[in-house]
Amino acid sequence: MPRCFLSRRLLEIHLSSSGCHKTLGGIKKQQQDVMGFLAANKIEYEECDIAANEANRKWMRENVPEESRPATGNPLPPQIFNEEKYCGDYEAFFDAREDNAVYAFLGLTAPPGSKEAEAQAKKAQQ
Repeated sequence: MPRCFLSRRLLEIHLSSSGCHKTLGGIKKQQQDVMGFLAANKIEYEECDIAANEANRKWMRENVPEESRPATGNPLPPQIFNEEKYCGDYEAFFDAREDNAVYAFLGLTAPPGSKEAEAQAKKAQQ
């Protein structure tokens, strides 16, 4: 089980609070984008800081699937997990959001009345 769980929240966002990474500006914006969306939609999540906690960093690096890793170096935050299941990185989150499929991406049931739930219902009727 991930090391950062303080409660029984399903979603875990691996992020970095450190200001030393050269691409941090982009990473910070991506992290804020993901967390802002989750907060606005009242989706509970746990923040797992990989800069302040070596166990979080190690767990994230070990649990990002091989096919989702960059060609060189280590996966960069934010990385999103639902319990121990890897959901994806920021690019995958962004694509899911553009497709109104974030709940499916996160492994969650879309709330009734949401665009995503309506799209799923329409698809099921076809």
